[in-house]
Amino acid sequence: MSSVKVAVRVRPFNSREIARECTCIISMDAEKQSTCIYHSGKDCERQQNGKPFAFDYSYWSHTSPVDPAFASQRQVYQDIGVEMLDHAFEGYNVCIFAYGQTGAGKSYTMMGRPEPGEEGIIPQLCSDMFSRIKATDVEDTVYTVEVSYMEIYCEQVRDLLNPKNKNSMRVREHPILGPYVEDLSKLVVTSYEDILQLMEEGNKARTVAATSMNETSSRSHAVFTILLTQQKHDQATDLKGEKVSKLSLVDLAGSERADSTKAQGVRLQEGAKINQSLTTLGLVISALAEAASSKDIIKKDKNTKGKSKADFIPYRDSVLTWLLRENLGGNSRTAMIAAISPADINYEETLGTLKYANRAKQIMCKAVVNEDPNARLIRELKEEVQRLRELLKAEGIEAQSHAGAGDPASAGRQRHRSVSAEDAIERLKESEKLIAELNETWEEKLRKTEEIRLQRENMLQEMGLAVKDDGITVGVFSPKKTPHLVNLNEDPGMSECLLYYIKRGVTKLGSGGTQDIQLSGQTILPEHCTLNNEKDEITLVPGVDANCYVNGKQITGPTKLRTGSRIIFGTNHVFRFTNPLQARSDLDFRSPLAGTPAGEKVDWSYAQTELLSKQGIDLKAEMAKGLQALEEKYRREKFESDRKMEIQKKDYEAKIEGLQKQIDAQSMMSSMYSSYMMSNSMMTPDRDFDDYVDPCLWSAREFQICRRAWDKWKGYQFTSLRV
Repeated sequence: MSSVKVAVRVRPFNSREIARECTCIISMDAEKQSTCIYHSGKDCERQQNGKPFAFDYSYWSHTSPVDPAFASQRQVYQDIGVEMLDHAFEGYNVCIFAYGQTGAGKSYTMMGRPEPGEEGIIPQLCSDMFSRIKATDVEDTVYTVEVSYMEIYCEQVRDLLNPKNKNSMRVREHPILGPYVEDLSKLVVTSYEDILQLMEEGNKARTVAATSMNETSSRSHAVFTILLTQQKHDQATDLKGEKVSKLSLVDLAGSERADSTKAQGVRLQEGAKINQSLTTLGLVISALAEAASSKDIIKKDKNTKGKSKADFIPYRDSVLTWLLRENLGGNSRTAMIAAISPADINYEETLGTLKYANRAKQIMCKAVVNEDPNARLIRELKEEVQRLRELLKAEGIEAQSHAGAGDPASAGRQRHRSVSAEDAIERLKESEKLIAELNETWEEKLRKTEEIRLQRENMLQEMGLAVKDDGITVGVFSPKKTPHLVNLNEDPGMSECLLYYIKRGVTKLGSGGTQDIQLSGQTILPEHCTLNNEKDEITLVPGVDANCYVNGKQITGPTKLRTGSRIIFGTNHVFRFTNPLQARSDLDFRSPLAGTPAGEKVDWSYAQTELLSKQGIDLKAEMAKGLQALEEKYRREKFESDRKMEIQKKDYEAKIEGLQKQIDAQSMMSSMYSSYMMSNSMMTPDRDFDDYVDPCLWSAREFQICRRAWDKWKGYQFTSLRV
């Protein structure tokens, strides 16, 4: 058994924290591998009132590389990545995952940047793995590498490498394999360049968005899985053995608070799902840590059967924890990297991350060498298939009856199947499918990988994306002979990311499904326009009622395009046209870019400004005019509101004054009436009723009523109670 290795890494201040003049509240001791957090920057400078934590590694990346204590990307990989790669070549399952609040540097630690020296753990590990494979010059050992890339977005699993798997994928569980994603593509790679290309394509398909705390916040958990297979041939026994290692490299989405990220709508729902899965992961880690500590202290009674309530681990409460079940307390060598912020404004989030990591280091994993699992798995699956066939036969159902759905007799039998038979048929299909996958030869896997690559290439071509002549590289590059359109976007990071080829003859553009270049939007017609390519000259022919602009001018008829022309389709789609052969064939060629001001970049903003200026619209004047109109409207509404408020105030004051007069009048009348009655009747409270009664012919009942009324008046005449 081995515990989870835990490392903590603190990043530099970001632009948001610098703007708010934050202070550092983290200190680290590289020799003792300790990390301490303080309530304020002053406490950190004085080294007082801190909360210390001890981990396997503490990386100080808050300063620049000039600092001797600075921990670079290479040092992080040397400490964690190299050790995990050694375990993978030994035949162990390996998992590395990064945790922390949003914007804490998790994706940078795991993926890094393409610049030299900025690569993360995943690229360095892949490069080192293929370097070791090439350096191992042993004839009786064959290495094969397969990769898969998926994301967990809002508790739904998506395949990032196969364009056909767009919908949410099912997570299944097998008694031997454990949890797995059904139909998740596993692609064969033979070099570091292949695996780097797949990572880049998967990262482009991953869900990211901008929040107030992070401009490129990951909105999903990404799991990059590498399956390393070592086939060794024993010359003495003439037997082949395999070691299969599964490397799970996880980039978790960051925990976040809605009041800090200012998230709304879809971003708020994404944040809620992210926090839900991370909370479940925290509960799983706490339960595993508690179980590990209780086993060290308390020995269970031998007569106790089953698991106690404290041993329950809520793996199934989240898709993330369900898929990482083997990596958390199971058959895996696991390492966790906790990324934290040094700013005092993130004190609560940083303290929560450190407590999270402190619990994780108590987890114990039971890693074993995965030697030749396929042969054992195939044998057990075949035994299960045979047992299921016998179970179906006992139910009176043929093993292949589920395939003949069109047979009326079989359909009648299906209606009378028991629940156990239906379950057996489902498990039989699942086992047979797994056996077929495990029995695939290397050539079949290569052919399947090639088919998926061709499907991806065809889909990209249908979308208008550029594919290089070698059929492998997908991205943005400048073709040497083919005219094309390059997109311009308001976001500089999204500009010049898409290329649309203009083929020989007619290229149709619109929102319809039969168009060669398909664009979306309310202002894009099903058949918006056509691009005619004849003799290396491109002519743009707009459709009826179609909005097409060339260099800021709206066109209504055929227009020849020149290299560098800015084209706007509808209102949102902005492109730059390039024809590489035009400049070579036309000696008098002069690009429309020649008229641009010196040093000004021709981007989306330039195209929009050009459009407004050609339409006679002064953007600054229009904005000033609109602002003045809003101010005038505000003044009018405020004056009207104040006037209505004054009128209501006077009305209320008049009503209050009238009510006060009515109350005073009623009080005066009541006082005068009481005085009048007392003076006329000469009745006083100290006299008795019999003193005023003259001899009369009253009945006993009438006398009793008058007597009771007198007593009550006598007792309550100076109070509010009147009888």
